[in-house]
Amino acid sequence: MAETATRRSVLAGRQGGSWAVRLTPAANATRVALRAPQASLSALSSALGVTIPNAPKTSGRVNGRSVLWIGPDEWLVIDENGGDLMGALAGAGVLHSATDVSHRNVGIIVSGPGAELALASGCPQDLSLAAFPVGACSRTIFGKAEIVIFRTEDDTFRVECWRSFADFVFGLLADGAEDAAH
Repeated sequence: MAETATRRSVLAGRQGGSWAVRLTPAANATRVALRAPQASLSALSSALGVTIPNAPKTSGRVNGRSVLWIGPDEWLVIDENGGDLMGALAGAGVLHSATDVSHRNVGIIVSGPGAELALASGCPQDLSLAAFPVGACSRTIFGKAEIVIFRTEDDTFRVECWRSFADFVFGLLADGAEDAAH
């Protein structure tokens, strides 16, 4: 595989939030958009070292590598350690489609007691702990931008968006964080 330059995050150096919500640009990660039929999931799970979920709003996570169910036969794979996801998947030997989207996406960590409220300021989905427990994920909208939300802890979410929408999403989250503080 050819070496490519590490792209600086469009959110590098950004800070935001309030006493109730902390907004932090996520560290660089490797990301793959994965499509596969049911028959391929076992081999792909073995290749990734994470069980690929097969139900709406679910995820699998092991040692910084997450597989998020995005839709029927569609997942977003995120490796926070920068692992070679494409290499791992290439060796699976089963039918699938994998596209490296590492430079397309940007992650934002939304944490604190008001995290849920900050996200609710622009997202129509019920993000309460009862409806959206730890490990839940969903492709949805925030304001006018498509995002993927992943609840990693009771009061922490990872928001993935396209880098071209990152400034808009971060700004709208900052407004939501201020609202959550009141």
